[in-house]
Amino acid sequence: MPLPRVLLGLALALPAGPAAAILGGVEGAPGGAVMVLASNGGVCTGVVVAPGAVLTAGHCVIGPHVLRLHVPGGDGAPVLIEVTARAVNPGYDAGAVAGRRRSIDLALLRSAPLPERFAPVSLSAADPAPGETLAVSGYGAARPGDPRSTGTFRSVPLPVVAPHGPSRILVWLRGARGAGPCQGDSGGPVSGPDGSVLALTAWIDGSCGALAQAVRLGPQRGWIDRTLQGWGLTARWTP
Repeated sequence: MPLPRVLLGLALALPAGPAAAILGGVEGAPGGAVMVLASNGGVCTGVVVAPGAVLTAGHCVIGPHVLRLHVPGGDGAPVLIEVTARAVNPGYDAGAVAGRRRSIDLALLRSAPLPERFAPVSLSAADPAPGETLAVSGYGAARPGDPRSTGTFRSVPLPVVAPHGPSRILVWLRGARGAGPCQGDSGGPVSGPDGSVLALTAWIDGSCGALAQAVRLGPQRGWIDRTLQGWGLTARWTP
């Protein structure tokens, strides 16, 4: 199937060499993280949770847009992989931020086979405590509002905070000024000390590098496992 011009142009515009992304972070190996591109120009991050299945933020996949997964090829050239199915968590609420309602901002994507080096990550049902430091990662923008500065996977350690009290759904994180997720990091992994992914970034407060919220995966394990089972797949969860 020919690639939509918007997707092809966006893939070709992504930086081929080192670039910044998450503010204040350091570049690292993406492991099971990929980029999620939409034909309307949207850029997000996602994590491989089973062969041919990627977990990302729900708001990244809503709408009639064509979706593709972006991975670098062996020669560094962009490779776009077709998304064949999508499943948005039934608790996702597109108007949640404006209405101050809770939302489970998660979606699963079924895709054509991914290169073997993008192996599935381990998921965790851990409930992080305030003060605990987690690694927040993604392919997002180095410069707020500049989509051309996306494309390099970076991570930054951020402490957990609880500005609105304990939540079984969300984990809140806030680093030093100028450190944290930016546009394009939605759907990116939030990982514990053992490297397992326990949440996905869903929202940032105003500017990049400020307060951020991520959706915990533990409370959504039933939905994740049921959806994958419907596709004949299984995720790996840490004890």
